[in-house]
Amino acid sequence: MRRTLVIILALAAIIVGCFIYYAFDPSSSTLFPQCTFLSLTGYKCPGCGSQRAIHALLHGDLVEAFKYNALLLIAISWIGLCLYAESQRTRNPRLYMRLNAPLLIWLFLALTLLWWLLRNIFNW
Repeated sequence: MRRTLVIILALAAIIVGCFIYYAFDPSSSTLFPQCTFLSLTGYKCPGCGSQRAIHALLHGDLVEAFKYNALLLIAISWIGLCLYAESQRTRNPRLYMRLNAPLLIWLFLALTLLWWLLRNIFNW
């Protein structure tokens, strides 16, 4: 019962968030926070552009979303796969174990750090 409530509340929050990101453009709205790391250092963090990318995705513009933050598209796919594996944990424990293997976690961390470095070197 408690798990169902958590899932329902999480889905409701996602729907509300999607509505907000669809209705308001983060590029021109003061509703959305600016990146503190970018403001302090002048360098983009791995998440910079994510709000604009989500807005573009919700409007069906995959190319623009990719331009704003390519890593976000990979991360959304990865998170979706991990959520599926979690929901199938008892039915398909091998999938769960493979997706939560330390090697894959370290590889995703390395990918994030590489993205962080490359986007600042090449100004992506």
